This record gives sequence, structure tokens and C-alpha cells, in this order.
Amino acid sequence: MMEPLVDRPGPQIGRSSLGERMASCCSYRTLQAWLPILTWLPKYRLSWLQMDLIAGLTVGLTTVPQALAYAEVAGLPVQYGLYSAFMGGFIYTFLGTSKDVTLGPTAIMSLLCASYVGGDPVRAVLLTLLCGTIQTAMALLRLGFLLDFISFPVIKGFTCAAAVTIGFGQVKNVLGLKDIPHEFFLQVYYTFYRIPETRIGDVVLGLLCLYLLVMLQWMKSTLEPPSEQDTPLTRAAHSLVWGIATVRNALVVVAASFVAFSWNAFGSPVFTITGKTSQGLPPFRAPPLSETTPNGTSISFGEIVEDFGGGLAVIPFMGVLESIAIAKAFASQNDYRIDANQELFAIGLTNIMGSFVSAYPVTGSFGRTAVNSQTGVCTPAGGIVTGVVVLLSLAFLMPAFYYIPKASLAAVIICAVVPMVDYRVVIQFWRIRKLDLVPFLTTFLLSFWEVQYGIVGGVVVSGLMLLYNVARPSIKVCDHGVLVMELDSGLSFPSTEYLNTVLYTQALQASPPRSVVLDCHHVNTVDYTVVNELRDLLRQFKLRGVGLIFSGLQYSVLEVLLAADLPDLRHTASVEAALTILSEPTYTEEQEEGKSLLRK
Repeated sequence: MMEPLVDRPGPQIGRSSLGERMASCCSYRTLQAWLPILTWLPKYRLSWLQMDLIAGLTVGLTTVPQALAYAEVAGLPVQYGLYSAFMGGFIYTFLGTSKDVTLGPTAIMSLLCASYVGGDPVRAVLLTLLCGTIQTAMALLRLGFLLDFISFPVIKGFTCAAAVTIGFGQVKNVLGLKDIPHEFFLQVYYTFYRIPETRIGDVVLGLLCLYLLVMLQWMKSTLEPPSEQDTPLTRAAHSLVWGIATVRNALVVVAASFVAFSWNAFGSPVFTITGKTSQGLPPFRAPPLSETTPNGTSISFGEIVEDFGGGLAVIPFMGVLESIAIAKAFASQNDYRIDANQELFAIGLTNIMGSFVSAYPVTGSFGRTAVNSQTGVCTPAGGIVTGVVVLLSLAFLMPAFYYIPKASLAAVIICAVVPMVDYRVVIQFWRIRKLDLVPFLTTFLLSFWEVQYGIVGGVVVSGLMLLYNVARPSIKVCDHGVLVMELDSGLSFPSTEYLNTVLYTQALQASPPRSVVLDCHHVNTVDYTVVNELRDLLRQFKLRGVGLIFSGLQYSVLEVLLAADLPDLRHTASVEAALTILSEPTYTEEQEEGKSLLRK
């Protein structure tokens, strides 16, 4: 199995010459960091090839029907799903740091794409190029840390809302309804309003496909691994059931297509079918940077970019976030490490190259990655086999896709997104930290209005909660005859007003005023605003004839305060020493000792 991939060389401690730095940048280790294939290809074994072939073929048979279905979600012709499904396998083999991850169209990215391109393939391809460029630039600038500002409740709120939106959006195909609006609330209204127009054939076929998919999934989840005592026949039966359950999407779609073809052959077209699709491989060409409308009006590149608006932030971020989260999960499960910035680079380059073959934005797929891992893939080379399967489907099977019933593709999508509705996470938020329900619900509810509003709203709420904690640090107050106030975090300018208010209300405005020991052993940084506020507080305490002593100051903070030359500044190493000083109204030399320590 593939060994842990080499980490990027970190900064070296100490001085080095320009020549040494250049040599480091051009070293084989650095080349391995940019091309992770160099870490595992020299160690490749024949046994790995067998496992990679099996895994790649299995994932390929899963990818083809899902890609066709996700193109429907994106509002694009179904062949665009396949155009988007093969480039990631080839590029990720060279650049990826996870043996399990598979890149391609996903439910969430398809939904996001539909929100910004409005079913226009030209804009979808251009969006892919722009997303890839942004992601690649982020990787080169080492900006992967920006993803840390999207909290887990926001991610969960978005994925749950996206699952509901995508799943309900396929109900119209199960019912055989046409011309249903894309906006979620209008979609709900018109789906129920037009139920009398339901096509019985689509309903029966769609429900039958759903039943088969659920049963096959249940069989796979309840299937126990074979033991050493099992007979060869039992092991073969186990492998057969597992294989059928794994490629269930392909089998169900093929069976449904055969049924639709049979009915059409007998002159009874009772199913809504996919219809004519473009045959053959997509041409390799640069994505168009402008667009011509049906009435002949030309739309420039700048106007298209302006129309994308916030999508140029939301789609690249969500694509990277989804893929890296999947990569980290499977790296932890299978005991290896990934490089987040290298993953970002791999996704960005996949989207850039994908735009040359008419792909829409892609990212890592959780479902297909799980299949890849469970099948025993050993290296990212399994993605090459998956890509070849998709290319063969484009080259030879496109005429057969004409008869794929839309109800069967809808069933595939519904079964794929239902596990994303994680209702248990709400219970966990309630039990562990109820406040996390606020960004979760904000994201969840706003996403039904517009996907981008949900993500932005959740990030803003999470950011405000974070800033609130910075501006309102917890201050633990104990009364030992003298007030002891313990700060649980650093002091920065947003928290100065709050600290001022607490000291005034509990010490200076008390009758009589109280002396205070400010326990600062958790404080590791202060800024000029804080220093200026402390100067005023020391003056106010002196005017009222009470003391303010700082306790447990770290050296870096003490250095700043002494450099500011605060009048009447006193500090001690411990709270007990400060209490002793305040109980005996004698001047101690602690402050002078601190100054002499800094001089040394």
C-alpha cells in the first residue's frame, strides 16, 4: 500500500547562503513535493497494479452514471458530466497526496454551478477555468489556511441544505414533470401544484430504481467480511454480492435503460428519457472568453465575470474545502498524511485543464472516494483506470445514453445525497455546545434562498461569534479582601473597553473602592490601545487611593509595559505576592527589579 507521502520542506532554522537556498529549491526532495508521484512510483509493485486496476474499474462504473446524473443537477446536457469526470483521474495521479481521493463532478459543485451559469455550457466551462486559476494561485501563495475560517457548523449546515435542495430537485424527474422552476421555494410549490400531471411510467420506474438502490446498499452495509473458515464457494458468493452492490448505480441505470428501450421499441414511450447527446470525445480547445447570445449579442469576458460575482469566491472555496476534508478523513482512516496546499494545487490544475475539454468545476467525491478506499486502491494510479473507463464511455456508449430514463438518474442522485442529511449533528451541537446551532441554522436556512447567501451568512455569524469572544474575554473574579481578576486570554484592542468596564463597576465604583490584582498569566500579547487604556486605569486607581497590581506577566508582555513607562506600574510573579503587597501598604521593589532584569 502507498507509503505516507513526503511533506514539503519546511523553513530551515539558521542562516543559509543564497546558493544553498537555490540548491534546496532545485533539490529532488522539492521536486517530490511538487510531484508526489515520484515518492511512490519507484516503489510500485505488481500486486499494487492488480488492486489499482480493480479499484479504478469499480470507481469508473460508479462514476459514469453519477456524472450523467450530476450534469442534470448542474442544468447542463448529460455529456458534460462525463466531460468533467476523466481529467481529474489523470492529473491527480501525478499531483495528489492521497491514494483514495477521486476528483470529478459532485452533487454540491453541480448545485453551485447551476446557481451561477443558468444551464449555459459556455459559462460553465469559463467558470471552470476561473475557479482553477483561483485555486492554483491560492496554492502557489500558500493560502490553504484560509479554509480554516469556515467552521464545521457552517460546512454541515451547507451540506444538509444542499442535500435537501438536490434531493427534492429530483422529485420532478421521478414524477415525470417538466418546466419546474429552479428556485427552491418555487420548485416546492409547483411540484406539488402539478402532481396531477404525473407520468405513471416515470413514477413506477423511479420508485423501483430507488428500492433496488436502497436494497443493494443495505446488502453491502450488512455484508460481513469472509472468514478463513469459509469455503471458496462462500468467498466467491461474498465477492459477487459485494461487487454487484458496489456498482449498483451502473447496474440499475443499465437495467432501466433496457426497459425504456424495450417499451419504445414496442411503440409505447411511457418514460421520460435523456434523449440525444453529443457523441464522441470532447475537442481539446481553449475555453471561450466571450459569449454570443441567440439574438447575436456579444457578451465580453468582463461582463461574464461580473455576472459570476460572488461565485468566484464561493465555488473555488467550497470545491477545495470539500476535497481537502475528504482527503483528511481518509488519510486519518488509512494512516497516512496529506499536504493541503498540494491538494489545492492538484484541484486547481485539474479545473484549468478540465476547462480545455468542456468540463464544469469539479472536486473530490466522498461517495466515490469511499468506494475507491473500500476496494483496496494502493496508489493514485487507480484514477487513470477510472479516467479511461469514462473516455471509453464517451467514445462508444453515447448512443446508448439516449434511452437512459431521467427517473433512474434521479434515483441515483437521491440515494447519493440522502446520507448527507446528517440530522444527528444537530443533537451533537445541542449536547456539546448549543451556540454552534446559530451558524448551522443560519447557513442551513439561507441556503434555501441562495446557496452563496447561506455560506456567506454562516461565515459571517461564525466570525462575529469569534470576534465576540475576543472582545469579551472571560474574567474570573474572586474576593480575597482584595479583588483578584483572572483573564483567560490575550488582551487586544477590542477587549479594552470591556476590561475597563469590569474594573470600573466592580472596583473603582464600589463603596469604598477596591484594590485589584490582575492575574495575567494567560496573557501573551498586548497592543498600543491596551497599553494606553492601562495608563488611564492606573491613574484612576491612584486617584482613588487603591492599588492595581499585575501578576504573572510573561516576559514579552512585561517588556512592552515597561517600555511604555507606565507610571505606578507594579507587577509580581504570583497572585499571593500581590495580595501580600496590597495587605501591607509598603512600597516593594518588584517593579525596579523587573526593569533591571530587562536592562541585563
